Amino acid sequence: MSENSPGSAAAVPSVASLSTPAEALPRSQRGFWSQFRRLPNAWIGGVLVVLVLGCAIFAPLIAPADPLQQFRNGLNDVGMPLPPGGQFPLGTDHLGRDMLSRLVYGARVSLFVAFIANVFATLVGTTAGLLAGYFAGRVDWLIMRIVDVLLAFPAVLLALAFGAVLRPSVTTVVIIVTLISWAPLARLVRSQVLTVRERDYITSAHCIGMHHSGILLYYVLPQVMSVVIVWTALSFASTVLVESALSFLGVGIPLPDASWGNMILEGQTRYRIAPWMIIMPTIAILLTTLGFNLLGYAARDALDPRTAQRL
Repeated sequence: MSENSPGSAAAVPSVASLSTPAEALPRSQRGFWSQFRRLPNAWIGGVLVVLVLGCAIFAPLIAPADPLQQFRNGLNDVGMPLPPGGQFPLGTDHLGRDMLSRLVYGARVSLFVAFIANVFATLVGTTAGLLAGYFAGRVDWLIMRIVDVLLAFPAVLLALAFGAVLRPSVTTVVIIVTLISWAPLARLVRSQVLTVRERDYITSAHCIGMHHSGILLYYVLPQVMSVVIVWTALSFASTVLVESALSFLGVGIPLPDASWGNMILEGQTRYRIAPWMIIMPTIAILLTTLGFNLLGYAARDALDPRTAQRL
C-alpha cells in the first residue's frame, strides 16, 4: 500500500498533523495575560511584590546604614532600644542597630531563599510527577512512596529534623525548603498526567514512533503548566513563612545576619519594652505572603476558562 493511500493515512497520522495539536493547548492558557491584568488581585498582589522586590534589589540605596552597624546613640540612657522616629524611622534593636536597615536587607534573604528553593522544587516536583504519571508501573510506585514518606511528616517538623543535622546557613535553608516542597507538586502533576496520557493525540504520537522525551516535553508538559504556575506562585508565600520559622527556631539564617525570622527571635524577649522589634518584621512577612498569595489566586483565576465568562 502506498503512503498516499487513504488506508495508510487513517491508520498512522502524519507528523505534520501532530506538530501543532489544537487539543495540546488548553483553553485555560489562551489569553492568560489578557485575563490576568483584569483581575484586582493581580494588581494588588503585584504592587506588594514589586515593593518587596524593590527593597531587596535596591537595599544598599534604601537602607540608611549597614544592617550590622551598632550606633552609639542607638540606645537610650538606660541601654534600651529607641522607638521609631528621628534618625531611626523604625527604631533600633537591643544592640543599637537600625531596624529599617535590617528589615530591608532581610527582604533579600527571604526572597533569595524563596526564589532559589521554588525553582529547584518546581523542577524536581514537575519532573517526578511527569515520570510517575507517564511511565506508571515501578517508576510510579517508587516516586510515590518517596512522596508519601515526605508528606507523612509535618513540614515544620521535617524541616527541623533536617536543620538539626545540617549547619545553619542560606544554603541549608534552600535545601530544606526544596526537600519539603517538591512532594506536593509531584503528586499534583502526576494526577494531571494520568489523565493526559490517555488522550488521542498522545496515542497518535506513539503510533508515529515519537520518543518518550518528545511526548513529555511537547504534549504532556503544556497540559500541566497551569497547575505548576499556580503552585509556584502560591509556594512563594509558604517558602517565606518556612524560612522565617526556621530562622526563628534557630536552624535557619544564623545571627547576626539580618533575617525576618531571627529579627523576631531577638525581639521576643523584649516585646514589652520594644514591641517594634517584633511588629516590623511581622508586618513585612504579612505583606510579602499576602502579595504572593494574591498573585497565585490571580494566576489561578486567569487560567480558569470560566473567568472570561464572569468578566
